[in-house]
Amino acid sequence: MPPPHQQLALLPRPTRVSRRSGHFVLDPHTRVHADSGAQEAADLLRTLLRPATGLSLGPSPDGRIVLALDPALSGLGAEGYGLTVGRDALLLRAARPAGLLHGVQTLRQLLPPSALGSAPVRRTRWELPCVQITDSPRLARRGFMIDVARHFQPVEWLYRLTDLLALHKLNVLQLHLTDDQGWRLPVADYPLLTEVGGHRAESAGDGIPHGGSYTTRELRALVAYAAARGVTVVPEIEIPGHARAALAAYPELGNHPSVRHAVWTRWGVCENVFGVHDTTLDFCRTVLDEVMDVFPSPYVHLGGDECPKTEWYTSPSALERVREAGLAGPEALHAWFMGQVGDHLVEHGRRPLGWTESGEDLPESFTVLPWRDAEHGHVAARRGHDVIMAPYRTSYFDYPQSDHPAEPPGQPGLLTLRDVYEAEAVPSSWEDSAARHVLGVQAQLWSEYAPTPAHLEYLAFPRLAALAERGWSRRRDWDGFALRLDHHQERLDALGVRGRRRTATATPPPGEETA
Repeated sequence: MPPPHQQLALLPRPTRVSRRSGHFVLDPHTRVHADSGAQEAADLLRTLLRPATGLSLGPSPDGRIVLALDPALSGLGAEGYGLTVGRDALLLRAARPAGLLHGVQTLRQLLPPSALGSAPVRRTRWELPCVQITDSPRLARRGFMIDVARHFQPVEWLYRLTDLLALHKLNVLQLHLTDDQGWRLPVADYPLLTEVGGHRAESAGDGIPHGGSYTTRELRALVAYAAARGVTVVPEIEIPGHARAALAAYPELGNHPSVRHAVWTRWGVCENVFGVHDTTLDFCRTVLDEVMDVFPSPYVHLGGDECPKTEWYTSPSALERVREAGLAGPEALHAWFMGQVGDHLVEHGRRPLGWTESGEDLPESFTVLPWRDAEHGHVAARRGHDVIMAPYRTSYFDYPQSDHPAEPPGQPGLLTLRDVYEAEAVPSSWEDSAARHVLGVQAQLWSEYAPTPAHLEYLAFPRLAALAERGWSRRRDWDGFALRLDHHQERLDALGVRGRRRTATATPPPGEETA
């Protein structure tokens, strides 16, 4: 007989599972008792289960489902929980509200997959197996970055993505909001950022115009929606490179203000970057003030990578800044600029995030995401940076999932499901002092080759499930994961997720099938 965690096909794998005989039944008479501080989790449970089951799960002091905050479980941390399902009662406890929210997702997975869908199911009884689970995450930060700058995505899909992250106990949604090819964030003092910078004439030479931006109201609502599910939305504003869309709107922010640019229509790295004069610094601070007002996340991502220095060597204002700041040369302007803008976040109680290309290129106040090589994370950790591991070889989901010719186009290379699952967030060769700086893991999905939500979901799943288990579970076993994932596929099917089947030769995303 398979171990209990495989029988239940829970994903990510819980810390401890004890299966018991019997079932707990949900029916129209089932009620919920939520102690003080547990009401949001009870509301989430109702919200998630009502569409398919039709059950109200109304409040009652005598409810057989009990949700409670319990300081005795503080040893499980901020996100851990204990779940006991008996024949006559269900008890979900956690030391903190986030743990209750994760417990709700486990409870959903214990139900038949049809309970996860949005269509009503004609059924009066819903059974959960009796079980006792004690669970907490291995890593504190488990994220997914979606690039909405190169191809804008509707906010409704971001809601759906948030729900899928929460189901897998991922707790960060990073929005890549600005780049050379588009600016998606409204800034009241700079309306042309979205009016001009939010639209381009074509996409990488395909002749198709593209554009879009979010409203402040939409973003605030998304942040609240995500928070109710235990997910923090982290904004990413690219500086000082990847700035062409902003420069198209406001040329005075560049190194040669008399030169007019269009929003970039190519992929790759553009040599037009922000200037380093006071006008641009004031612009960055104003943008970040708006960002901090909309996004309460303790972290704000400032980009920082792929910044050609070419223009700084010929810009009079950049050369003057080198002299004024006593820098060794234009190359040093990158770290200086990042420090200036990062300090603005720190002064407001936030922490700057940045992509590192070496482990040594960002100021000490930054938490870094190494993407070129995992060893850069080691270098950064030894320098005292906190680190979120995001190396492209194991976390860039714009790479194809197989080498089958039916796979949709992507970056040259390959990233299989097993590659994602078996990558180690903290290599065993790292000394303990460096390993302690690893906060978590994050996957990235850049959208150059993925213009639609259907294509993005195809690229994300099931690889995102593998990343979720890598970040949450302390024990890993590929064969066991593969078996549980086959069962978990029924849940994804109920949710309408058209990801790549683990055993499929190739399954192109909807609307993009090959002949």
